[in-house]
Amino acid sequence: MVHRPPAGTVPDTPGSYQFKDGDGRVIYVGKAKSLRSRLNSYFGDPRTMPPRTAQMVQTARTVEWIEVRNEVEALMLEYSLIKAHQPRFNIRLRDDKSYPFLAVTLDDEWPRARVMRGKKRKGTRYFGPYAHAYAIRETLDLLLRTFPIRTCSDNKFDRHRRIGRPCLLYHIEKCVGPCVGEVGDADYRRLVADLVSFLDGNTDPVVKRLEADMLDAAEHLEFERAARLRDRLVSVGKAIEKQQMVAERSEDLDVVGIADDELEASVQVFFVRKGRVVGRRGFIVDKVEDVTRAELIGRVVEGLYAEPTLGIPKQVLVPDLPDDVELYQAWLGELRGSGVSVRVPQRGDKRGLQETVTRNATEEFTRHRLRRATDHNSRAKALRELQEALGLPEAPLRIECYDMSHIQGTDYVGSMVVMEDGLPKKRDYRRFKVRDVPGNDDFAAMREVLTRRLNAYLDEREHPPSEREGRFSYPPQLLVVDGGKGQLGVAREVVEELGLDEEIPVAALAKRFEEVYVPGHDEPVRIARQSEALYLLQRLRDEAHRFAVAYHRQLRGKRMTTSVLDDIAGLGPARQKRLRAELGGIAGVRRASLEELLALPWLPDAVALAVWTKIHDPKR
Repeated sequence: MVHRPPAGTVPDTPGSYQFKDGDGRVIYVGKAKSLRSRLNSYFGDPRTMPPRTAQMVQTARTVEWIEVRNEVEALMLEYSLIKAHQPRFNIRLRDDKSYPFLAVTLDDEWPRARVMRGKKRKGTRYFGPYAHAYAIRETLDLLLRTFPIRTCSDNKFDRHRRIGRPCLLYHIEKCVGPCVGEVGDADYRRLVADLVSFLDGNTDPVVKRLEADMLDAAEHLEFERAARLRDRLVSVGKAIEKQQMVAERSEDLDVVGIADDELEASVQVFFVRKGRVVGRRGFIVDKVEDVTRAELIGRVVEGLYAEPTLGIPKQVLVPDLPDDVELYQAWLGELRGSGVSVRVPQRGDKRGLQETVTRNATEEFTRHRLRRATDHNSRAKALRELQEALGLPEAPLRIECYDMSHIQGTDYVGSMVVMEDGLPKKRDYRRFKVRDVPGNDDFAAMREVLTRRLNAYLDEREHPPSEREGRFSYPPQLLVVDGGKGQLGVAREVVEELGLDEEIPVAALAKRFEEVYVPGHDEPVRIARQSEALYLLQRLRDEAHRFAVAYHRQLRGKRMTTSVLDDIAGLGPARQKRLRAELGGIAGVRRASLEELLALPWLPDAVALAVWTKIHDPKR
């Protein structure tokens, strides 16, 4: 249990505090207007504390804090620390699915419209998220008739630019053909800007311009052009119908709806821009700390706007006001650059919209609880069965599994995958390139990988990282290797040599008969074929195998696609790409004479000479 800091050592200033367990793992992060007052509240009688808070204090061994200048900075620091450490006793926001976005890659030479999921990148505008990818594709298909920008991949674009012929989309008027020079840069950028403006909700200017152009074409008897403009107008109208009008045309707002129980909450958010619903997002909140309804709303607002994809609107409508609403309004105002109102709608259309979003959250929560009951029970059962079958001192909340991959000793790699509480923790996955094994020797390779991983753990335990969570800071409560008795013997020897045999249990899962071996037993441990414990180990082993094979293929593919143009001083990726494009690939570069290479105005003479020498000098 953590001890109260000495009297007078905790400052009476704003800041963030972190509770850590015996391994130095951050298990809870909080913020406070006064660190002294807030931390004092954790050291009272445990019987008067909420159960989860008492459990956290009982688990913690140390507490640290960081002072900041004001409450807004404390809020921002708290979020960044929670994101970095993923503490087990903090509320966690989990997207209930990876929602797709309609993205426009503004930083490309010729911007492209595409469907994207996952991590956002700079230089790209995102619209959505949408409930289904097909909804984006239907909308995009309609808009391309009016804003015919490219949707092809970079490889396809380069191929058609090289052969000088556009693809089918150009011929059916869904692309203006930038790959073959059918449109200038300024006109193309204007098309992209119009599409972005339309997706932002500025639909009226587009409709009015199309109507005016159609009437003008009809007056000048240009009936084919008028018909094409009419078709574009119909397509735009259908796209507008997909965006439901729910507020005044000038209003930008986000509407949050929540349904919850004692353990979790379901959150649904509708994004409204220029009065229309342009996207929605849903996620599940794990209520692993004791929070009031107001505190829950505050955590949701933090997670929603720490990295806002669609920006921050003027109004955020919530079912209840968060704790210290002025703090959240000040924080959002700083991020937006102007005032932001966080309020509960009381009447009218906004109240009706709030109820609609809350109804969506309630329906999603009902579906989630049905899934949760089955999933949570099976995971808890698997961990209990594994503890009993392997004779572990506690249920293995963190399990690591290792596998090797190679072809006849080449591109030797190892993988480490992690499960926490029966679920994959992909941010802790690691890949190892085997360095010191010259031939085909799985035992030696496994020894090297385990030694490197556990030595890294010992180093970080001895010298904890100061600014960020370490890569190998936490030990597994069960270490599994893919293989039989031989691999188990290697794992046991490594943990014994490093003095970790009392701390880290080891086991091996053999592929042939799905047998589990543990030290001290000649025969495999009997785990029922249909048990949740064996199923969990199989999933873990298969994931380690998949991760190792993927890395091996990546290295092998990189090795097999090396070019004769690699490793030439002054010839980087951009110059290589341009040289291949202008001369017709590697074959064209090989056919080129030294005079032709020297004649390229953008290629320095020294580099041209180096290219010709490497290709034509057999010794090099």
